[in-house]
Amino acid sequence: EPEFKHGTAPQTGVLLINLGTPDAPTAPALRRYLKEFLSDPRVVEIPRLIWWPILNGIILNTRPAKSAAKYASVWLPEGSPLRVHTERQAKLLKGTLGQAGHRLVVDYAMRYGQPSVADALERLKQQNCTRILLLPLYPQYAGSTSATALDAAYAWLQRSRNQPEIRAVRNFHDHPGYITALAASVRQYWAENGQPGPSYRLMLSFHGVPKRTLELGDPYHCECLKTGRLLSEALGLPKEQVEICFQSRFGKAEWLQPYTAPTLHRLAKEGVERVDVICPGFTSDCLETLEEIAMEG
Repeated sequence: EPEFKHGTAPQTGVLLINLGTPDAPTAPALRRYLKEFLSDPRVVEIPRLIWWPILNGIILNTRPAKSAAKYASVWLPEGSPLRVHTERQAKLLKGTLGQAGHRLVVDYAMRYGQPSVADALERLKQQNCTRILLLPLYPQYAGSTSATALDAAYAWLQRSRNQPEIRAVRNFHDHPGYITALAASVRQYWAENGQPGPSYRLMLSFHGVPKRTLELGDPYHCECLKTGRLLSEALGLPKEQVEICFQSRFGKAEWLQPYTAPTLHRLAKEGVERVDVICPGFTSDCLETLEEIAMEG
């Protein structure tokens, strides 16, 4: 079957790319998902010879059952929260663009798990999308998130004979629309739960990455700090009422500090009466916001 049919109007596609999710909150599904995720050399930057026995001998035998229980605690009737929310975002984006007069094909993909980036790009190509905008759903750029999402798209391009024109959004950590949306979310929460008093902290908890990535030139840390500064300015909060922290640490190496959990302990010891936590690095609620912050935190 020829890839291109003459007479079909060319279209422009937008592909939202999120991190990924297991198919079900079960140990076998988590094992498949974690194997794909933790085998990515951009995610775990340890030499294969050292990492492979640890991953296959220890982690994939002990971690799936623990992670499955955590996923089960946040699973929605329609499925994984990350997938459900990302799918809704794609539909809403298509509707919003349509109302503004833009006829675009909008789809979504997961870097790990389903629907895969390659399958989504194939679908867009079948609909005669000759131009595609890739939008990794990470406001702050990191090699282990934004870059690997784009790697997956470029790997599909390498196998594609009749390539569409590709553009990519690198980051949006300081985009006025993004900062305005974060500020509106906080203000709405204040309207419903009362304005903060003097003994108050707004904690911005970003996903952590190893400190080594900063030393190697990854801009993630700086972009998180800039998001934090712009959000506190938009809300008119003094610096001393804002805490920027990093969550989801894994392994024994040092990660970006300060860590979220110890900071919560410190604020309690200091007698801070109220802490509101926002996770500005996540564009959809997921395990890290719903279980790690809302439950564990």
